[in-house]
Amino acid sequence: MNHFPETWGRPRDDVYGPYNHGYLQAPAPNQHTQSPIVTGTSVVAIKFKDGVVIATDNLASYGSLARFTDVKRLRKFNERTVIGFGGDISDMQHLDRLLNSLSIKENYQHDATDEEDTDGFSADNVHTYLSKVMYARRTKFDPLWNHMLVAGLDSDDEPFLASVDLLGTTFSSPSLATGYGAHLAQPIMRKVVPDEDAVDQVTEEQAVKVIKECMKVLFYRDARSLDNYSIAVIKKEGVNLKLDEKLENQSWQFAERIRGYGTQVN
Repeated sequence: MNHFPETWGRPRDDVYGPYNHGYLQAPAPNQHTQSPIVTGTSVVAIKFKDGVVIATDNLASYGSLARFTDVKRLRKFNERTVIGFGGDISDMQHLDRLLNSLSIKENYQHDATDEEDTDGFSADNVHTYLSKVMYARRTKFDPLWNHMLVAGLDSDDEPFLASVDLLGTTFSSPSLATGYGAHLAQPIMRKVVPDEDAVDQVTEEQAVKVIKECMKVLFYRDARSLDNYSIAVIKKEGVNLKLDEKLENQSWQFAERIRGYGTQVN
């Protein structure tokens, strides 16, 4: 019997040969998530006096290829909150499963017959949860490669809009955009809501019109964008989510009449 504790549980050297210490070396860290392949582009959102409007296109790009044209990047959490995802699609799906699990637990803890608020988490609660998740993954040097906008109503039923990115950085503004939209859509929205005081002057119709204009500009200027998009309006009455909208009066349609364009053969 070998009386040295450090050798206990190992095969005996005199029977099986010297122990291979190479097996004790730690493997290289997994860095797949630090090279996102299938990604989504901009998320845009703006507050108005009764709620928030948020939109994303339905494209997921495989590198530079517009590969998947029916990927919905708006996630309805409850009747008070919608999350818009930009960035890696696989990490978005992981976060969606986390949110779904959280929603199920919350629903089990609330009885629908209670006089209390049965919607569970408000938008600011969901934003806090996501910020902790993103920061925890960042501290492990294994971030979730997403930039999200959380839109809805806070615990006081006031319009809420805030951002959280892959580093766990958070901030709020009357209008927000991720990706290329931060450069192209944000100036358009800031003309309507330059600060929080201007939010009460904006109607739902005006907010929706501005968001649609932003989606149109992004379709023209962002090579990773698409003319099919999802849009949600969050108010006290609930969430009005449309997942398959189409840009109207977009001028790229003229290309279909050009001989030799695309797959035309005549």
